[in-house]
Amino acid sequence: MNFEEIYKQYYQRVYRLCMGYLNDKDWAKDVAQETFITIWQQLGKFKNESVIGTWIFRIASNQCLRQIEKEKRMPKGQMPKEQEDKTSNSIEAKTAFLYKCISELPESERLIISLELEDINQSEIASILGLSEANVRVKIHRIKGKLSEKFNMCEEWMQN
Repeated sequence: MNFEEIYKQYYQRVYRLCMGYLNDKDWAKDVAQETFITIWQQLGKFKNESVIGTWIFRIASNQCLRQIEKEKRMPKGQMPKEQEDKTSNSIEAKTAFLYKCISELPESERLIISLELEDINQSEIASILGLSEANVRVKIHRIKGKLSEKFNMCEEWMQN
């Protein structure tokens, strides 16, 4: 698989992973681009010891973690600026609220749920994070429970 094919196949997924992690469109685009620069530079060193997607998401995850640590910019609990004014019950508002809820999770949980939302299978998530599949399954179940609880509270609040 050449770089152009990798970029076309994985860019949107990497961007959404970064967005779920960073909660800022511009910052997520920057980190996604940095991820693909790293992929371009390291592609010759990829040894096919894992699925290429696992390798790509590990690079993206590490980029996100480095950026958060470096910049300390992640305002927990804030919606992206361009979505703050959307308060209707639209899909966009629900998506914005989902990103807001995800941004309030601890870093490891943000990463796990972002990978899950990208339909990365649990064995790949386990490989990316260095966890057992059973541990990933339990964590995903708990994270989904937390997010469902927040959504239910929001729905009740919006109805009142």
